[in-house]
Amino acid sequence: MGEEKKNEQKYFILKTEASEWSWKDQESKKGISKWDGVKNKQAQKYMKSMSLNDLCFFYHSGPKARRIVGVVKVIREWYEEGKEGAVDVKAVGEMRRPVDLKEMKIINGFILLKQPRLSVVPVTENIWKQICDMGGGYEGDGNDEEDEEEEQE
Repeated sequence: MGEEKKNEQKYFILKTEASEWSWKDQESKKGISKWDGVKNKQAQKYMKSMSLNDLCFFYHSGPKARRIVGVVKVIREWYEEGKEGAVDVKAVGEMRRPVDLKEMKIINGFILLKQPRLSVVPVTENIWKQICDMGGGYEGDGNDEEDEEEEQE
């Protein structure tokens, strides 16, 4: 039974100011980056709970753009790095349509809205699906074939 839990897919939001690390930055460098610099102990705790292949929304914070723009997956679990730790993530795909914070405010029980200052927060599977629906999904979510079929018609 313990093994089932270990393989269970988990979801998170990783927040970054676009001026410091943007989706374009993430996509360059073969989509791989070290997610570090998280000082808040609660956010670090969430990062420590991440497992390989967990999915994370890539969220642009800051005054100009508060929205989910893409999806990354965990490719290296928590490791010590200086005073804080880090996880490595790889770009999976861009949201088909960015999902703005204003749109997400209708979601009940969303921890992002309760703890807006945290740079890393968990997301339930139900909320993950709601946000994906709002944004039309993301590249690499398995629904790309539908897009290709529409383009060919």
